[in-house]
Parts: sequence; structure tokens; C-alpha cells
Amino acid sequence: MKTILTLLLPVLLYVNAAAQSNFYKLGIGGGFGVTQSFADLAKHDFGTAGYGSFDYYFTPFVSFGAEGQMGEVNGGDVNEDPNRRQFINSYKAFSLNARLYLGAIIDYRRTGFTNAIKGLYAGAGAGVIMNKMKFVVREKPDDGYIFPGSDSSKDLLVPLNAGITFNFPDRSGYTRYGFNLNYQANITLGEGLDGYNDSPIKFKSGKPDVYTYISVGLKYYFGPMGLSIKSLY
Repeated sequence: MKTILTLLLPVLLYVNAAAQSNFYKLGIGGGFGVTQSFADLAKHDFGTAGYGSFDYYFTPFVSFGAEGQMGEVNGGDVNEDPNRRQFINSYKAFSLNARLYLGAIIDYRRTGFTNAIKGLYAGAGAGVIMNKMKFVVREKPDDGYIFPGSDSSKDLLVPLNAGITFNFPDRSGYTRYGFNLNYQANITLGEGLDGYNDSPIKFKSGKPDVYTYISVGLKYYFGPMGLSIKSLY
């Protein structure tokens, strides 16, 4: 019996080690994408923006981090909008975000498909957006009405994220690089996104200003190592 246990022990240790993986706990990333406004104006126009991010990974599939964005959010059309309104917001935004990946809750080793989608995630956070109107129509062309609002403001921001990250190992077999596709809906708690703050009696809305951000980006993992109870590949 003692001989059998002695022979089995290395096998058990190997199986246990094979089911675990080391991973880097820190990640930086950056990319670019397209914004679209969903404010009080009829036309939801497009703009471009870039971002940078820094994340801490509690596990390979649970992270918390910070993100900064810079770009433009556009909307309206002075010629076609019913109220002749138009704006270009040259904005900056900063937020803290938590993300949960599908790999944390499924057994992705069963099929190639589940392994391919283990990088799907959902997340939410909180932050602030700094609005600065690069262009805004303040006077209605046909009757001279002055639209109230601010050319510069700050609003609280609630970003909601969904996307997928495809990770790739380095020569040592550790996850080092990532390619990310992300959809972000940003709910702003204020009236600064489009630069207009008209009376709700005159311009009924009842909805918060929102802009979406679809982006592609790259990630680089580094720093201290953690131990995952799941094999990553």
C-alpha cells in the first residue's frame, strides 16, 4: 500500500498543478472607437474618441480598474433639427469600473466554443465627465430664441460595459497580451452633455443624456503573479 501511495503522489501533484495557472495581476490598455449621442436632440450623431485603462485582476476573470476617455460627442443639425439645435462636445471622462468575465462562472474546458467565449464580460462603474462645447447653437436662427445652457460643465457618469477580450500567451506560456472589443453605454446625471438646459416645460425630455462608445483596443499584462484554480488554456 505504501508503495502504491508513493507512486500515486507525483501523479496527484501533477494533476493538481495542471489544473492551475499563474496570471499577471496588472494590465494596461488603450484603443479608439466611435461615440454616438442620445441626448435631447433629434439627431443622434457620431464622433470619435480614444481611451486608456489600468486594471487590477483579483482572478483572471474578475477585475477592477480605471479608465480615461477623450474625444467628441456630437448631436443635432442646425438645418434639420426641429429646434435648429446642434452641438459638438469635446469631452474628457474618467471612471472606475468592475468587470466579471464569463470564465469565472462556466466550465470552459468542455468544448472549444465555451473556451473561445470565456473572455465575454459585463461590468459597471461610476465616474465624471467634463463637457466642453467645441460648437453649440445658442440662438435659434428663425426667431432669435436664446437656448440656455453651459459651454463648460461636469456631470456624474455611470458607464455600463459589455464586451469580449481575447488573450494570448507569451513564450513562457503566461497570458501577456489581449485584444478587446467593448460596448459602453454612458448615462450622464446632468444636462451638460449636449450643452442645453432648457425648461422641461418647453422641451420635454424626462430621460437622462446618454452616449454610447464602441471601441477596439489592446491590453498588456504585467506585475505580480497570481494563482488561478482554473487552467487558462
